[in-house]
Amino acid sequence: MSTSAGRTGGGKGPLVLFVDDAADNRALYSEYFAWSGFRVAEAANGPDGMALAQKLRPDVVVLDMVLPLMDGCEVIRTLKADPSTRPIPVIVLTGHSLGEDRVRAEDSGCDAFVLKPCLPADLVALVKSVYAARPR
Repeated sequence: MSTSAGRTGGGKGPLVLFVDDAADNRALYSEYFAWSGFRVAEAANGPDGMALAQKLRPDVVVLDMVLPLMDGCEVIRTLKADPSTRPIPVIVLTGHSLGEDRVRAEDSGCDAFVLKPCLPADLVALVKSVYAARPR
């Protein structure tokens, strides 16, 4: 199944939306998540990620902080301001390791913060944990 903003596919499990401008990162994590039984969707920039989140209502969003057109913190603030997307857990996956980056992401409303490189199996475990703890 494809969308205008990115590809979707995978198993029958929870839907994870990956928003990252690096195609290789999206491919690596999406393939591993699909292999692990998740459904996956991808977007390469902030506005496309927002559009897919609003359209698909994924179970979890994983996004980079540095994105074209709209940075990750702006995406998080916009998702958390919209009652229809507010409950979606957001995990920031970034190479920005400064403490102030974590604070900015957490102040924007992210549910977890992970540094790249992150092993796909570790990210799957975190997504499962965040997904299980989400408000119902």
